[in-house]
Amino acid sequence: MNKFKDFQLDKDILKALNNLQYHSPSKVQQKVIPKLLDKKNIVVKSKTGSGKTASFGIPLCEAIDINDTNVQALVVVPTRELAIQVSDEISSIGRLKKIRCSAIFGKQPIKEQITTLKQRVHVVVATPGRIIDHIERGTINLENIKYLIIDEADKMFNKSFIEQVDIIFNNSCESKIVGLFSATIDENIKSLCNNYMKEFELIEIENHENLDKKQIEDKIIRTEESNKYQILKNLIYSENPDSLIIFCNTRDKVANLYRKLKEDGFLVAQLHGEMSQDKRIFVVKDFKNNKFNMLVSTDVASRGIHIDDISLIINYDVTRDKENYVHRIGRTGRKDKFGKAITIVNSKDEKYLKEIEGYTGYTIQEIDYIDEEKIKQGKINLEEKKKDILKKRKNKTIEKKIHSEVTRLYLNGGKKKKIRVIDIVGAFSNIEGISNEDIGVINVGDLCSYVDILNDKGDKILRKYKEISIKKKLVKIKRDNQGE
Repeated sequence: MNKFKDFQLDKDILKALNNLQYHSPSKVQQKVIPKLLDKKNIVVKSKTGSGKTASFGIPLCEAIDINDTNVQALVVVPTRELAIQVSDEISSIGRLKKIRCSAIFGKQPIKEQITTLKQRVHVVVATPGRIIDHIERGTINLENIKYLIIDEADKMFNKSFIEQVDIIFNNSCESKIVGLFSATIDENIKSLCNNYMKEFELIEIENHENLDKKQIEDKIIRTEESNKYQILKNLIYSENPDSLIIFCNTRDKVANLYRKLKEDGFLVAQLHGEMSQDKRIFVVKDFKNNKFNMLVSTDVASRGIHIDDISLIINYDVTRDKENYVHRIGRTGRKDKFGKAITIVNSKDEKYLKEIEGYTGYTIQEIDYIDEEKIKQGKINLEEKKKDILKKRKNKTIEKKIHSEVTRLYLNGGKKKKIRVIDIVGAFSNIEGISNEDIGVINVGDLCSYVDILNDKGDKILRKYKEISIKKKLVKIKRDNQGE
């Protein structure tokens, strides 16, 4: 299968994939998409950045019946960041087919989630604790789901999550198709899979413990704790990355390192579990949009950030969890791109380094010295990059839309005006030249609503109308640039 059209997908999904610039299926997509379309249980081991999310997102969207009011697919992930990113990708794949995908996670008002779930939601992406909360409240029904996907299965099947995974399996449809995905799968996970599936196929795209050294070049540099920060700065200058994630083991370390780097003039932000969810979402979005080029983070970013062009990873602290090393450095070298990862090691880290090397199956090459000339030139180059980023930020460069044929409209009316989805469909389909086919995903909130207008018809509506009558109430309409 060299082209997505070979999978005989819905025309709207094929169009969305083209808009997303998914031109040829990756190895994992070639193997996984036909199996899930053929309703086979699978356990997939594939490296981070190989296109795993689309490999299950595409068949989920293909299988969805948009007229069915039940939740038809559930994707369970370990972190909020990952829930948002997976939901965004599935929403983009299914947007032209009018598929509604919602992210459900903790630290988010549950009343808003209940309101969302009462509307027609086809796919839910959730963290385990929050989905169980909804199961217990009776605000979600999993008895009709066609697919259950467990992403980051190595994390989901450890002690902290396994009981919750058990509850989710026991409260979902017995005939569901199950897909388990992870970069690392050991014998323990295989054993647990037998508890949840009568039969399944194991798909191994490549042996991830032996990382593709050509795609991710990982190295170590040894120093003492007192000299660590200076080594970090020298590495940043000499490597001169376009984008960089620096990993620390604790929130306090992240906060302190962030403060130092900011004081030294770097364009940097921080990410850790103590930050509010809204703040974390904005940080990830701004990093993706190149509002800054350095991020200092705990392991919350090792599984939760899918950005395809991070050029360098620096482990300021050696992770105490050997599996997290694979996930951390997997933030670079994604898809067909090349990346580099450098770990700063002091004398106290040696035993953890040995565990990592035992796990990955190779000795990580050591950097003996950092070229002074590269440091000097790197300072100049990084300053130029900083100026360029600040200039673009000042000019508020508008990002290119993924689906140019879709216009998202904002309406200043919602449930408090007794407005329902059916009322919005009726109002817009009464506009000359607009049919039901042109009306996409609709979200109705308490005070406002959002409507996707498809097929390049949105601008036509905006030129002609500043407001529209819904249930004999005049409602203002305008373009929602945030949602596009």
